[in-house]
Amino acid sequence: MTADRQGKKILIFACFNVLCSVMLLVWCNQTNSMALTAYSYLTIFDLFRLLTCLISMWVGKQKPTWNFSFGYERFEVLAVFSSTLLAQLGGLFIFKESIERMLQQPEIHTGRLLMGTSVGYFFHLAVTYNMDNKAFNHVIEASSSSWLQEHVTDMSESICHVVPGLSKLLLPRLNPFALIGSAGAAALLATYIAIDVNEYYTADTWAAIWIAAMTWGTMFPMCVYSGKILLQTTPSYIIGQLDKCIREASTLDGVLEFRHEHFWTLAFGTMAGSVHVRIRRDADEQMVLSHVYHRLSNLLSVLTIQVFKDDWSRPSTYQILGDSSLLSKMRPGSTPPKMASHSHSHGPSGAAHSHSHNSSITHNITPELFAAPAYDTQRASPRTVDPLAKSSAFTSANLVTPPACAGHSHLGSGPVGGASQHAVELDSSKHHGHSHNHHGHSH
Repeated sequence: MTADRQGKKILIFACFNVLCSVMLLVWCNQTNSMALTAYSYLTIFDLFRLLTCLISMWVGKQKPTWNFSFGYERFEVLAVFSSTLLAQLGGLFIFKESIERMLQQPEIHTGRLLMGTSVGYFFHLAVTYNMDNKAFNHVIEASSSSWLQEHVTDMSESICHVVPGLSKLLLPRLNPFALIGSAGAAALLATYIAIDVNEYYTADTWAAIWIAAMTWGTMFPMCVYSGKILLQTTPSYIIGQLDKCIREASTLDGVLEFRHEHFWTLAFGTMAGSVHVRIRRDADEQMVLSHVYHRLSNLLSVLTIQVFKDDWSRPSTYQILGDSSLLSKMRPGSTPPKMASHSHSHGPSGAAHSHSHNSSITHNITPELFAAPAYDTQRASPRTVDPLAKSSAFTSANLVTPPACAGHSHLGSGPVGGASQHAVELDSSKHHGHSHNHHGHSH
């Protein structure tokens, strides 16, 4: 059947559905039957199913756009979720009204009760078996069975043991919509008999509660299934297969690891996924991409793979890591380093002599400091400072202020009035000279 003919058929059924629903609601008001009201909600649910068919046809003609890069298939999922959720809300309303009627049961008129049941049941089966609803057919097969289906399946198995010819009709499980329609019609028939024979009006209330419970039990698994798809969850039955494919793909030559794996159900029967693959620097990107896609494409209809090579760099001995403010100071023409502060004191009669140096020395680094020769104060011979030498001035994390040469002389009253000179070498790269004269102090 072409799409145009299918669309016209859906519109005709929708028009008859609207007329049937209005007629049933009018008869519900005349009979004052809550059970018939609950049953007429099935025809309203049938109208939502017909609208879902129209949405499926429209989605099939659409192409992915910039705003909907994966297409419009999720509109079908949203339509199924909304339809089943509204049916459950209708059942909740019936349950609430039935509880109120138990407190004060009104009189039920049975004049239109059987006629309304017959019209609703006939039209419900016509929509169920004459319309090709892809979305709901998939949900019926993929979702879990309702409690009503499970109980009926157990009874059907017992019947099929006696009459094997009925196995094709009753097994493996009946259509849930046909089942709820048949069970609701049976409840209304029992209500009609109870009221007509014994005027037992409470039977109508119990029948309404029974139909509402069946509606809840039938719609809830479908609502949960479509809701999980909207939440972009991964189906439980496919998790093991995905893990197996990921492990097999990780053993390929050049593949180092998989990152940011995300697999979800895009629409009914459509799985999507995205993954980042880190490979060696010498690996072939196209070959790895082809192998990974071949492994995962059997399970995923829409697959996005991003391949990137390993990003690492070997640390260099000449690399200076640290504060960027130090690099800004390494410019020609910077101010010379500040000398350390110096203080000294003399005891009485020159018997005691002490001095101290401030260790907080601040230097402005210039490139000449690494290239200019340094002179030994004792030998007066030039020597070149090796910047790669293993000293405390260079570390792997930052650049320590290079050593400086400092010299000073000061006067002091020694035990003997004569002048004395001495030179103290602090370490292999720092020289500190002292000269003591009887009078005068100079740096």
